[in-house]
Amino acid sequence: MTLLTGWGRTAPTRATVARPRTAEEAAALVAKAGGRGVVARGLGRAYGDAAQNAGGLVLDCTALEPWWRLEPGGLVTASAGTSLHDLMTALVPRGWFVPVTPGTRYVTVGGAVAADVHGKNHHVDSSLGAHLRSLRLLTADGSTRALGPRDDLFWATVGGMGLTGVITEATFQCVPVETAWMRVDVERTRDLDETLDTMTASDAGHRYTVAWIDLLARGGRMGRGVLTRGDHAAPGDLPARARRDPLAFAPRPLLAAPPRVPGGLLNRATVRAFNAAWFGKAPAAPRRIVQGIAPFFHPLDGVDGWNRMYGPRGFVQYQFVVPFEAVDTLRRVVERLSGDGVVSFLAVLKRFGEGTPGMLSFPMPGWTLALDIPAGRSGLAAMLTEFDEWVAGAGGRVYLAKDSRMSAATAAATYPRLPEWREIRRRADPDGVFVSDLARRLRLC
Repeated sequence: MTLLTGWGRTAPTRATVARPRTAEEAAALVAKAGGRGVVARGLGRAYGDAAQNAGGLVLDCTALEPWWRLEPGGLVTASAGTSLHDLMTALVPRGWFVPVTPGTRYVTVGGAVAADVHGKNHHVDSSLGAHLRSLRLLTADGSTRALGPRDDLFWATVGGMGLTGVITEATFQCVPVETAWMRVDVERTRDLDETLDTMTASDAGHRYTVAWIDLLARGGRMGRGVLTRGDHAAPGDLPARARRDPLAFAPRPLLAAPPRVPGGLLNRATVRAFNAAWFGKAPAAPRRIVQGIAPFFHPLDGVDGWNRMYGPRGFVQYQFVVPFEAVDTLRRVVERLSGDGVVSFLAVLKRFGEGTPGMLSFPMPGWTLALDIPAGRSGLAAMLTEFDEWVAGAGGRVYLAKDSRMSAATAAATYPRLPEWREIRRRADPDGVFVSDLARRLRLC
């Protein structure tokens, strides 16, 4: 029995953890999962309880035959246990980049499919599911099924949070690149309106865009931000030294968080100081720089174990999306956070484009804001529950892969295809073998 948490380090539960090395070993474990069922787990980067199963079985899939294969034209097949870090380290020097990456490389291929991860390019390229050509799924009866976009179980699995079976491999189309560098335009914005207006006007001109916003700024500065827009760099964009080996890519953490950090380190004073320094560092007018892939896409991966910086009580990650026409709901959330002085070390704003047919996939056209808030903050649960009501009323939703506290009623109200997903899942798993703490809390199954 092992005590497990998500990346936010809240709501720990105990489960039996097994590490299958092959699909056959995984099938044998599923067959004797027991009454509390089983769920697959990758590198544990879901923020909440999606990869936990209190009193049941958890399959640690990081040892599940890690391998990958690159075909001409950039089609990649990889085992579910392969991390995006290892995949990028192998592919970028060969001139290919993954079609979608979240804010960390340390997720497995299986976990990325199960969460239908999105990145800074969603407004152009959608989420990972849009680039999947096929996947293999170990189902409750012990068989492994080959699935493609014409199968309804495929779209129940993409974004299905591991509740339809164990993903064992996936095939997806990668993006050609000439260098391991990004051509990046950076500028700061005065307030939330300018942040929104600038993103709306300029997003179409760049493949990757994101804005950091200052939630502690008030009054006329509320929602001020730093807007970053990037595209893959060509050799001619690079300084002379980088042109010698433009596809060199071997990222690694530069620092490590201490094993134990006292609570309260990230407080209003320290975060306000960071926000002022980060905003002040950004240029007032657009400036073009050349930046490596790792710092552009995965800045937090530069600090090993950065989640420990929130102290022993951990933190809550909250990400929601609302339709573009419901921008006033986004503004209302920012006003509340700013007015209450809520500490969020990272507040990331993006624009989503078209989503995938994934029935429980999170992205939809609209504005998405991701926050991380220390778990010990007074009144946090009531505030986020109120946000849930605003988001649901606006026709939006909360990201399952980051959730740790949403109610079943909110999930049912904001994921309208949940009944359809349940029926497809029931046909694939009539005895409810695949289950998780998230599934029980939200009554998904």
